[in-house]
Amino acid sequence: MSLKRHFYISDDLDDLELLEEELEGSGVGTEQIHVLSQGDAEIEHHHHLHEVEAVLKKDVVHSMELGAVVGVIAAVSILGVSYLLGWTESAAGWMPFIFLSIVVLGFCTWEGGLFGIQEPHHQFKRFQEALAQGKHVFFVDISMQQEDALAKAMEKHPKVQLAGEGEATPEWVVQWQKNWNGFVKTMP
Repeated sequence: MSLKRHFYISDDLDDLELLEEELEGSGVGTEQIHVLSQGDAEIEHHHHLHEVEAVLKKDVVHSMELGAVVGVIAAVSILGVSYLLGWTESAAGWMPFIFLSIVVLGFCTWEGGLFGIQEPHHQFKRFQEALAQGKHVFFVDISMQQEDALAKAMEKHPKVQLAGEGEATPEWVVQWQKNWNGFVKTMP
């Protein structure tokens, strides 16, 4: 079972808070619902809204993945060129080239993260204008079984506008978050 992300835009945090409560009441977990806003202080006054973490507002993870891909290509190229030119036949052998490959892979991954921290998350770039106007992006990751609950809840909130779909958080991550939150609640 995979999840699907639905994006909505609204300028009314009270309405979004009611929407989140309705979705949770119909079985959609808190971990599946998020609000992206430039008005973080406003969201703090709506305790029930689940805000996007600051690091996830930036494109760090996606950019690190791209950097890692570049790093793997560079590392394989270093090893391949070293082998083809016969440099590995020296007394030092493979070790310096393996070490260099690891350093290049790490550097490219790190550099990708540095680029990503300067950019909005790739899924949120399309909402930058709405966010700058003071609007809020409400998004929910739902399974096929939860689609009806979402549709029914959205009928009660005509001011919340559909803004598209996107790539959802992997279901295993959502399940892990649910388990962790349950564990934290049961601990003394």
